[in-house]
Amino acid sequence: MRVLLISTYELGHQPLHVATPAAALLAAGHEVRCVDLAVDLLDPAEVDWADRVALSVPMHTAMRLALQVARAITARRAALPLCLYGLYAHVGGTATRSPVDAVIAGEYLPGLIAWAGGSDPGPPIQLDRGPTPVPARHLLPPLDRYAKVVTAAGQRLVGMVEATTGCSHRCRHCPVPVVYDGRVRSVGEEQVLADIDQLVEMGARHVTFADPDFLNTPLHAARVIAALHHRHDELTFDVTTKVEHILRHQSAIPELARAGCLFVVSAFESTSDTILGHLAKGHTVAEASVAVQLLRQSGIEVRPSWLPFTPWTTVDDLIDLVDFVVAHDLVDNVDPVQYTVRLLVPDGSLLLGSPAMVPHIGPYDPERLGWSWTHPDPRLDALQETLASLVEQAVDEPATSTFDAIATTLRSASTGRAPRPRPGSSSRGPAGDRPHLTEPWFCCSEPTQSQLAPLVSFGT
Repeated sequence: MRVLLISTYELGHQPLHVATPAAALLAAGHEVRCVDLAVDLLDPAEVDWADRVALSVPMHTAMRLALQVARAITARRAALPLCLYGLYAHVGGTATRSPVDAVIAGEYLPGLIAWAGGSDPGPPIQLDRGPTPVPARHLLPPLDRYAKVVTAAGQRLVGMVEATTGCSHRCRHCPVPVVYDGRVRSVGEEQVLADIDQLVEMGARHVTFADPDFLNTPLHAARVIAALHHRHDELTFDVTTKVEHILRHQSAIPELARAGCLFVVSAFESTSDTILGHLAKGHTVAEASVAVQLLRQSGIEVRPSWLPFTPWTTVDDLIDLVDFVVAHDLVDNVDPVQYTVRLLVPDGSLLLGSPAMVPHIGPYDPERLGWSWTHPDPRLDALQETLASLVEQAVDEPATSTFDAIATTLRSASTGRAPRPRPGSSSRGPAGDRPHLTEPWFCCSEPTQSQLAPLVSFGT
């Protein structure tokens, strides 16, 4: 079979979730072509070439864009088999996925190979892990077309890998437990290292570990990092992990730093312990503060992700959040889009059964691929829209100036608040630019209008 694999968005990285299935399909004897619509337009000749088309949907934004692409492809070739695969593939129900004849979430490789060969792909959610091949990155655009890491020494090319899939935690707002239900699957150490080897050959000098939580399997993580540093001692990297893992595995932090960890992404989410409890985050605001300091003791900066807008958020909660950022000297560590993120409630969300959430749930919105909700205080919904517009218009502006505009907007919505805290009064980071990736967007952000613009020019 001639199989066309399409990625719409993978956080500004060369799409791992196209390269990996491409390798598996090649090994199964198929012809494979790959297109990344984050950097290229879809050539109608590619669609005409294909016997089957599979679209990678590892996150919310990718899913929304992929459905748009699927409809355009169907308008051109109505009988062409289409498949969605990845974390979000099961989201939306039959009506929303009407152009698609197969969906495979979770450990999608066995089902995708079966589907490509004309067999039943199996259930929509699959967790049995087969062998993971070394990704076929030669079928993708070069790394210099993707996000870079910015350091004091300049910009470096970045490659993205995964050492694990799934997550052992069940945070109520997260899409991962909807599919994995607390399970973790390790990628073989040799496969991860072989992929890193080829990324280095392609020019990568920094690696992003895209695991939902890198420290879910701390021994596996330690082995991978030790081997990485042994093979490529000049390579830097970043990882994502929970606050509670930073505290629980704090003895591992100095080793991460020695091996080249530039920063850690961590889902702080809120500076309200009440909201953190509703989300089942497993940490408190005070513990998030300790995590910042623990990482900095080893020379690692944290890049927090936030979920500011929930049904329980107050204006004072939002001001507390920006004050936390100021007091912990994190203004340069937070991409401004983080201050606009609104709670998503996809199919199967653990929040749907939460007594705290039930009063706020509205009808399912097939366009946004989630259950709607409105805030009991209309000012909060209006504030979110205002900040989202502000951030989208200022996407190329310095984070500091955008933060100041956000903080001013929030403080103007409240009266009687104390002045902003002194910068760095709780924790102070290093002088100079903080290491970060050039991609400013986030997997749980609503797509921008530019992202939602048509990705194909045929069949519409």
